Amino acid sequence: MLGRRVAVTGLGVVSSCGVGKDAFWSGLHGPGVTGRRWVTIDDWDPSPFFENPKVARRADRVEQFAVAAATEALAQAGDVGVDPARFGVILGTGIGGLETLEEQVQIRLEKGERRVSPFLVPMMMANASGAAISMRYGLRGPNETICTACAAATHALGYASRLIAMGRCDAIISGGSEAAATPSSLAGFSNMTALSSVGCSRPFDKERDGFVMGEGAGIFVLEEWEHAMARGVPILGEILGSASNADAHHITAPSPDGSGAIACMRMALDDAGLSPADVTYVNAHGTSTPRNDEAEAMAVRAVFAESRPAVTSIKGVTGHALGAAGALEAASVLLSIRHRSIPPTAGTVHIDDDMDIDVVIGAARPWAPAPAMSNNFGFGGHNGSLIIGPV
Repeated sequence: MLGRRVAVTGLGVVSSCGVGKDAFWSGLHGPGVTGRRWVTIDDWDPSPFFENPKVARRADRVEQFAVAAATEALAQAGDVGVDPARFGVILGTGIGGLETLEEQVQIRLEKGERRVSPFLVPMMMANASGAAISMRYGLRGPNETICTACAAATHALGYASRLIAMGRCDAIISGGSEAAATPSSLAGFSNMTALSSVGCSRPFDKERDGFVMGEGAGIFVLEEWEHAMARGVPILGEILGSASNADAHHITAPSPDGSGAIACMRMALDDAGLSPADVTYVNAHGTSTPRNDEAEAMAVRAVFAESRPAVTSIKGVTGHALGAAGALEAASVLLSIRHRSIPPTAGTVHIDDDMDIDVVIGAARPWAPAPAMSNNFGFGGHNGSLIIGPV
């Protein structure tokens, strides 16, 4: 990435397989999701992350997740110590406060317009999470929300890194959050046959038949490398490069030959100044849907034909968290760097015969940390690739 180097100094995670980065890492090594068409965070309690219950109730679940993950990330990063006007917030989400919207529509239908909450709009708006974090910590730099379906968090992290690299900001809170497992959303995804009919997420498996809905948030503190070094904070990893493009093919289906994903991955490599052989691990989008996995496997094979990096998808455990997926997956890459290990693709047993890629299944694989690529592809033809390197 041209310009200043970008360090990751804080990481926070809220997910269905663990709240907090350590619980999340442990959960990634657990059994895959079976017999459930969606996975949510059981017994979620937002109260530790808000000053009082009233404030928590006035935040949609998607905002609660983002604030909780940001709290953990900033606790790890410590006092970043930059001018608040140069400290931004760039988040991604696919949908935003859908739970609030659906609840309030039902209240209007049953009880009338006057019973609709005056907090409906600030709770449902997609930018609420970023706004809440900005106001809580007094961050007055760019505060923007990217809404590009399942590629949103990856795009947010790439854009945030670029703002630091070009000198517009010195630090940014970035990542993504999603809480869209509502009755209407699930009905819509089910009726379009995107959800697994048997409630099993098994990316790249020959018997895959759709995804399992997930939820959660991954939030990161990014800062200019020299500033992080000067204050002596441990650096978790470096954002080396990123890319974004569009298939321009279909509103939900990926380009069948993987051409958009191929171009996106190659642009990310160019941005990072790397060759395909430098990347030894690809954290795949890997949704467990027939077309996505087929196109992605084709694309990975085309880009990394000679080097054959290890490939994994964490959605067998986390489910598909839509706009937060890229944030959870970037978190898993950083934790793989820390633990020198790649978690297995849970739920996957028999790799599709047509997929000539090295998918990690069965058990975690030891890994010597090196540049890793995290991919996400969203409805609308959005493609995003992020390259993260060890310190």
